[in-house]
Amino acid sequence: MASLSSASVSLVRTPTQLPCFRSNHGKVQSLNRYSKTKTTHLSINSSLRMCSIAASDSPLSTSMYELSSKKVWIWTENSQVMTAAVERGWDTFIFSSQNQGLANEWSKIALIDPLFIKEGEIFDNAGERVATIFQVSTPSELKKLHPEAHHVGNVVIDLLDWQVIPAENIVAEFQGSKTTVFAVSKSPAEAQLFLEALEHGLGGVVLKVEDVKAVLDLKEYFNRRNEVHNRLSLTKATITQVHAVGMGDRVCVDLCSLMRPGEGLLVGSFARGLFLVHSECLESSYIASRPFRVNAGPVHAYVATPGGKTSYLSELKAGKEVMVVDQTGKMRTAIVGRVKIETRPLILVEAKIDANDQTVYSILLQTAETVALVCPHEGNRTQKTVIPVTSLKAGDEVLLRLQGGARHTGIEIKEFIVEN
Repeated sequence: MASLSSASVSLVRTPTQLPCFRSNHGKVQSLNRYSKTKTTHLSINSSLRMCSIAASDSPLSTSMYELSSKKVWIWTENSQVMTAAVERGWDTFIFSSQNQGLANEWSKIALIDPLFIKEGEIFDNAGERVATIFQVSTPSELKKLHPEAHHVGNVVIDLLDWQVIPAENIVAEFQGSKTTVFAVSKSPAEAQLFLEALEHGLGGVVLKVEDVKAVLDLKEYFNRRNEVHNRLSLTKATITQVHAVGMGDRVCVDLCSLMRPGEGLLVGSFARGLFLVHSECLESSYIASRPFRVNAGPVHAYVATPGGKTSYLSELKAGKEVMVVDQTGKMRTAIVGRVKIETRPLILVEAKIDANDQTVYSILLQTAETVALVCPHEGNRTQKTVIPVTSLKAGDEVLLRLQGGARHTGIEIKEFIVEN
């Protein structure tokens, strides 16, 4: 039977094998890569309380990307699509039964797992059935799809009418089942819809395209989601100066996700050093908590976005993605739901990594008790999670994300640059 796992793209950092291409000498070279996932528990000061949701009960504590290993099969007759897919670790391809010659030709170029469609079933090279195909265009057809009806490990569905609701129904029906359900997707957007249905998503997608860009875009989507399983390296910095500077246009970023104590956005006046600005999730006597909001700073400031990029706060708008980071460097993506720009009094905060360091890192923030910077996380000791900017003073320690300072359209580049 064809090795189906070789086509899987794990959204958890687990051992994977890099794609292999045959050399002219018939030798195959491959590399195994491994990485470890480490879990760190966030220590929260017991005096700080969430108004709307407890950290232990939060849906953010787990995600579909930590629970599932999604698979991608490719259905194409375009050799460039095949090459792009194999280079990105997707090596299971679907052919019609009449395309045995094309499968043989591609097998001479790259290590692929060819699968063949015949009379509503999918077979491997040895003729063993590995999946069943279902076309669904009516509710009655959808009701016939349930785990007990199949004796193979994979089911491929082709949703000809509605997509979102049927996909959600299938996720619910097959939860806990050992059957992997794939959905035929004709674009990366469709694939994303199926992989995120009911949060957990289907087990995989069959990307049926003739366009290389579709493969590249889907891989970029996987890369963004994989990114959240890495931990950012955050550095302890010491505040050197805090003083009021006057009025400016500051940006409140309202997300489509809730944040917990210790989480916020990475923001800074210079891309070389971004401060971890805390969300407004903490309860106070004067104002209700807003765990979806970060009062992030003025319009000119940089904010961290997926893929190691930055955006100006003024560029954010509904639908864009930003990186939410906690004290330990754990990160996840979140969608911007709304951006509010209003004129408010600002305070300048400057910090250094050590006293002898000539590099200064700075951020401007609104002068308000609800605006705070996140403190370093040190083991399980009870300590402050955040320091409001109204209480911030020289000598206090906060968290910074250090990175390259030169940017072009938000992408880090290597060039000489001086910023003050």
